[in-house]
Amino acid sequence: MNKVFILFIGLFITHSSFAQKEGNKSHNSVKTIEKMETKNSDLQSFNEYQEIATALQPYIESARTGDGKLSRSAFYDHAHIVGSIGGEVYNMTADQFGGAVESGGPSENVKHQIAWIDISGPAAAAKVEFIDWSGVRFTDFFVLYKQDGKWLISGKVYNSHSQN
Repeated sequence: MNKVFILFIGLFITHSSFAQKEGNKSHNSVKTIEKMETKNSDLQSFNEYQEIATALQPYIESARTGDGKLSRSAFYDHAHIVGSIGGEVYNMTADQFGGAVESGGPSENVKHQIAWIDISGPAAAAKVEFIDWSGVRFTDFFVLYKQDGKWLISGKVYNSHSQN
């Protein structure tokens, strides 16, 4: 009986040790999967920021070139642009704003900086600072939406700083 009991205890300890090792492997596998999911999520998030910065590029480039059609291509058809210059409030459609960019002409010395981008699913907001766009400093706030895999600007409000 003692031999059977000792054999049973030996098998139990061996099984427990094996189960614990397998449990650790399983736990480590879960940690590895979590790390992979986190890395994939981080990469996806990073890619979304890059996509939004890319979606803003036609608008940003239009500041330098004065190309109203290029500016217009960054916006949804329904987009609205609101802001003021010299105390006068402008409330424009994307087409009207494209015309204003065109009539303003090129600003070859314009500089810009994307100050921030904030994303929540298919919705995003961005702040872009411009210096010397036709001699004016602008802060633009954009609302963007991703539809069918493409980010476009849905609306923009802006401040012209010293020109207000």
